[in-house]
Amino acid sequence: MVQNYQDVMAICRWAGCPDAFITFTCNPQWLEIKRVLPFGQQPQDRPDLVTRVFKIKLKELISDIHKNHILGRTIAGIYVVEFQKRGLLHAHILIFFTEESHTWSRM
Repeated sequence: MVQNYQDVMAICRWAGCPDAFITFTCNPQWLEIKRVLPFGQQPQDRPDLVTRVFKIKLKELISDIHKNHILGRTIAGIYVVEFQKRGLLHAHILIFFTEESHTWSRM
């Protein structure tokens, strides 16, 4: 956690304040999880499965943001993954956009 904090502070010193903050939360009702659960099991019975599906979906989201530029061109980004009290994962994502992607600053 401390290393992630220091990384973010270094990025902020270089790129300025972050432009977007996204919270990505795991949903135990995702079809990818429900489809592979054996009969009678609940998602809380298989944290390994839930974690794997969450990691795949998080990588897809990060790829969409940085490589496919669905929100605009980015210059940096960092995220941290945490567990909620009931065992579900969630990620906090900070994104830094290029100056050209700041549509609100041109208004």
